[in-house]
Amino acid sequence: MRTIDDRIVHELNTTIPTASFVGKVDPGQTCKELYESLMDAHTNRERIIKNCISQTSAVVKTLKEEREKAHEDAALLKQLRKEQTKLKLMQSELNVEEVVNDRSWKVFNERCRIHYKPPKSQ
Repeated sequence: MRTIDDRIVHELNTTIPTASFVGKVDPGQTCKELYESLMDAHTNRERIIKNCISQTSAVVKTLKEEREKAHEDAALLKQLRKEQTKLKLMQSELNVEEVVNDRSWKVFNERCRIHYKPPKSQ
């Protein structure tokens, strides 16, 4: 899911020309396309993670309600703990996502700031 972020430096090195090759490639268009790819990837990953968090939260809520009714059910408690752990991992994944996104935008801005100005939404 993070292929574009993992390869951003390589992508920029191979697509944004040095001064001697600037006439053969349109760096503005290349940076615009990379910007749009990054935006799409970041938006989609965040949406997917938040969707997983929402679904897991619903499962945890259901298991908690069942636990209220059956205090002695060890299997239910084990399942609840498992789902709570999964929920915490997903929530921490949002923090990881923020770090990855920040790194990618920093590299993008360093290399593309003279070739492309993103819209004000970023």
